[in-house]
This record gives sequence, C-alpha cells and structure tokens, in this order.
Amino acid sequence: MYLVRPIEDKDFDAFLSLAELSGPGFTSLPDDPDLLKGRIDLSAKSFKAAMSTPGEEGYLLALEDLSTGQVVGTSAVKVGVGVSKPFFNFRMFSTAQVSAAAERRFDMDVMILVNEYNGSTEVGTLFVHPDARGGGTGGLIAQARYLLIAAQPERFSRTIIAELRGVVDENGYSPFWENLTSKFFHMSFNKADFLSGTTDKQFILDLMPKYPIYTDLLPDDAKAVIGKAHVDGRGAQLLLEREGFTFDRIIDIFDGGPLVSAPRDSLRTLRQSRLINIAKGSKGSQRMRLSNDRIDGFRACGAEVDMDGNTLIAEPAILEALQVKEGDTVRVVDHT
Repeated sequence: MYLVRPIEDKDFDAFLSLAELSGPGFTSLPDDPDLLKGRIDLSAKSFKAAMSTPGEEGYLLALEDLSTGQVVGTSAVKVGVGVSKPFFNFRMFSTAQVSAAAERRFDMDVMILVNEYNGSTEVGTLFVHPDARGGGTGGLIAQARYLLIAAQPERFSRTIIAELRGVVDENGYSPFWENLTSKFFHMSFNKADFLSGTTDKQFILDLMPKYPIYTDLLPDDAKAVIGKAHVDGRGAQLLLEREGFTFDRIIDIFDGGPLVSAPRDSLRTLRQSRLINIAKGSKGSQRMRLSNDRIDGFRACGAEVDMDGNTLIAEPAILEALQVKEGDTVRVVDHT
C-alpha cells in the first residue's frame, strides 16, 4: 500500500536520493542538497499557511511505501510561477512566406522568447523510484496533486501548467541545447540550469535573443526534438493529457520540451471527484483514489472500496492511512 503525504524533514535523504536518480535534464529535481532543503522548508510552511488566495507557495508531496516506510516517489505543486522571477519559454508561431514573382508560398516556424504564464500554478517534479514503478504508483502521486488542489481550489491559480523534460540522453546531451541555446549562453547546460533555479533569471533576459528564431536554421536533430518529451516522461505526459492538459506550442528554452496547460476547474479530477462519508468494512471491488480533503495534514491513497448508498466502505487500514474516522468526509475519484 502506498500513501501520498506532505514531505517532511525526515525524508531529506530519500528526497536527495530521488534527485540523484532522476538524471540529466530533470530541472525541477536538482541534485543540490541546499536547494532541496529549501524546497522542503517552503513546503512545510505552505501546508500550514492559512490563506484563501494564490501566492508563491510550494507543496511538495512524498510517495511512501507503507510496508517499508520508505519514500519512493515525489511530485509537487508550485503556486504563482513567474511572480517574483520571470518564467521564460519559447512560443512557436507559423509565418507565411509568399512571393508572387518567384511563385512561392510556404510556412515557416519561428520561436519567440515569452513570459506568458506568470502567476500560473505549475504541477511537476513527478518522479518514482525505478523499483517502485508499475501498479499505479505514478498515477497516484500524479493525481494526488489534483486532489490537493480540489481540497481548496482558491489557493491555486486558475491556469495550471506542467513542463515536461525534453530530449536529453544518458550522457546529458540535449540536441536543442547544444544546437541553439548554448550558443547564446556559452556555459554548460547544468550551469545554466543552476542559475535558472537560484537567481532572478535576469541572465536569460540579458543573453537570449530578442528577435524571432527560425527553426529551419537548426540542424535536423534539434528540430526533431522540439516539443518532444523525454522517453521517461511520456507516461507523465499521458497522465497530464488524461487530466485535460493540452500543448499550445510553448516549449522550454533549454531542452525544447513541451509545456502543457489547462484551466484549473476543467481538470478531470476536480470535475469528477466528489465528497462522501467513509465507514469501516471489508476490502471492496471498486478501485478508487481517495484523499482526506484538507490542505494541512493532506493524505491520499488508492483503495479497493464499495459503496453503500451515500457511504464509502473501506478497510480500516485506509482510514488509518488517511487519518480519518468513520463518518468523516473524504474526496474520491475513479482510478485512472
């Protein structure tokens, strides 16, 4: 049985281990102890905060294997991106090239540096230890983010976004970075990524071109990865699409990976989840995902349950995991 809960100080070593395993290009899970500690501290404050409007909170979730007590996965919700620091991306446009004299007409794609999603809420940092993958663990830690949002939607922005890691090989080679962005930064991918996460990002505005970039000027291997997710992120992309996220030709400036977005209130989990009273009973036949529907002390898990009228019947271990008692209200949504 797996439980999703807020990450805690005691989870630091496991969190760092996940960051080390995540590999090159996983920019939201850096292998940097100080940055990770800062994110844990911010998360603890965010879960405890009493508020009703979006700010710059960050909620960091842990996936715990209750049979071992080990943290084997993580995901996060970052509120208000681009508020105090810019949130740069490339937007893709198609332009028509026409010449009557040459009898030519064709479309060309261009990229322009934009900061369109400032103030949006970002879901990300989705990573599960390779040994714990399968059996719905990735789906659980992913969907838990939307169950958290559903508990108090007004704490989160009306637009939800997600960035997917672009194509980077096991040696850290990114065709998009090497053939485009590195030409303007004159530094390593890791250095630029570190600066992006630890500074006010002014260096991006200083060094990146202010004019459109024609994609046809790029080598074929760089063009081929524009808007493509890393092979390890395709499962996450499918989960996002099931929730209602769409790709609107916004890409990461470092690796060319896709950014997807959705209106908060149109997310499948927010639309289809419902509140119901819970009672103890035997293991049921319906696979569902449940949360205790609160921010402070948030808990979520998967369970096989039954319905008895307007009451959900679950094993006692489920109530214990969610830290609820009989008669309490829980949020429930179908297993995806």
